[in-house]
Amino acid sequence: MFGAPNFFFSGAKKSYYRVIQQFNATGSWTAPTGVTSVDYLVVAGGASGGWRVGGGGGAGGLLQGTNLSVTPGTTYTITVGAGGAASTTNTSGNNGSNSTFGSLVNGSTGAVGGGCGSNFGYAAGSGGSGGGVSGESGGQAGSGTSGQGNAGGTTGGGIYSGGGGGGAGAVGSNATGGATATIGGNGGVGLASSISGSSVYYAGGGGGGTDTATTQTPGSGGNGGGGTGGYYNGTTGIVATAGTANTGGGGGGGAWQANNGGAGGSGIVIISYLVPITTRTSIFNTSGSWTAPTGVTSVNYLLVGGGGGGGSTTFTANPTSGGGGGGAGGFLTGTNLTVTSGTTYAITVGAGGVGAITSATNGSNGSNSLFATLVNGSTGSVGGGGGGGNNQDASSGGSGGGGGGAGISKSGGTGTSGQGNSGGANIASGTYLAGGGGGASQSGNTGGQGIGGNGTANSYSGSSVTYAGGGGGGGYLGSGAAGGSGGGGSGGLTNGSNGVAGTANLGGGGGGATGANAIAAYFGGNGGSGIVILTW
Repeated sequence: MFGAPNFFFSGAKKSYYRVIQQFNATGSWTAPTGVTSVDYLVVAGGASGGWRVGGGGGAGGLLQGTNLSVTPGTTYTITVGAGGAASTTNTSGNNGSNSTFGSLVNGSTGAVGGGCGSNFGYAAGSGGSGGGVSGESGGQAGSGTSGQGNAGGTTGGGIYSGGGGGGAGAVGSNATGGATATIGGNGGVGLASSISGSSVYYAGGGGGGTDTATTQTPGSGGNGGGGTGGYYNGTTGIVATAGTANTGGGGGGGAWQANNGGAGGSGIVIISYLVPITTRTSIFNTSGSWTAPTGVTSVNYLLVGGGGGGGSTTFTANPTSGGGGGGAGGFLTGTNLTVTSGTTYAITVGAGGVGAITSATNGSNGSNSLFATLVNGSTGSVGGGGGGGNNQDASSGGSGGGGGGAGISKSGGTGTSGQGNSGGANIASGTYLAGGGGGASQSGNTGGQGIGGNGTANSYSGSSVTYAGGGGGGGYLGSGAAGGSGGGGSGGLTNGSNGVAGTANLGGGGGGATGANAIAAYFGGNGGSGIVILTW
């Protein structure tokens, strides 16, 4: 996700804009031309609280810094750690998972997942921050990782409540009270960061759960997404709350008669960097958002929908005919599209359609790609049509899928005007060869040649790349046809084989399955995901 850029001038009046990119899920990032350092925040997944009168879950480890060296043009894998699953049996909670920024921040370990809160008789977990100890258990709280978090809180004999999970900014509080009054330990506070453009707390520990004492107060979650501990209100148990997603907060400890500990909150990775004004391209391989920089009132755009999946053979006939190739995702490009400076627009990148995995079935259509509602309204670029299964007509889409192999004519799907072309029909002259999926610049070929239609080249990424090629049709007792240029997957490559997937982020159609002289199952290839590129 991209935050609002900030222009400034320095030296010889060279201008820059700031990009803030937030990863709520695992993905990748390529350092733009001219970018040699970034500021970063890496927070791991928080842990869940312990089961019944459990200790609070520890927060995910937090690492932040400035001027981290990166190499322009290099792609780095971003891993966002999951929160620990809620404890649902008589055990401690579950640790959170690590978050990483390639191997640049603390090597391959990155920020360490939070340590779980304990249940009676079980140990609290250590991690980025440590888990709290269960009521009545006593024992050692989970420890934190140096530079990333703190230890959890403790309890002791006769104290019917759990200690709080540790947070990035403080240790978890100890539980207090006894048989008639019990207070769960509060989760340790997290740390505030302004890397997103505003001050936000991350990595707070989960609060400890309570028992059935006359007076009880559950531990509160630490500021930074920590969940509150569960408690018993005299009539029923109140369930512990989970840590907040994308904060790395620990889950609250479980309560008497509301046993489950709260799940940990997932982590987050945020990077912030300055880009020279000459670099004005945003490439979206996954869905997100874009904020029009100050002074920018128009953009050029490329939208490619997800490619359609390839069709399958029949699983019951001997021999079997090939499946049709999937159609490419719709291809839309234009210049000088009006935008409003400072406005944030949603970006949707269409997924590729799933290749058919049941007998004589069409592949699924790909999903649409959108630039808010600015390009073709709420429809955007249309996902490619699925290739026809054996003896099936193909589906329509951005470009149409190819018709499935059969002894009678089966048609290709139609393309969307201005976005793609139709798929090829099959050949019904005894060869049973399937048609190719349509591409952005060319229709798919009919069976016998069954080649996917070619895509169209575009240079908005900084180099010429061909997008939206159709998938190749499956063969009959032999190799399938080639996919079209632009990421189209080929039909099954050998006698009796699955179609090849379309290329991710090119919107290529998946190849159709190739039949065999046997009763066997052969599947269509998945369509390739789409892409959205903006330049200004």
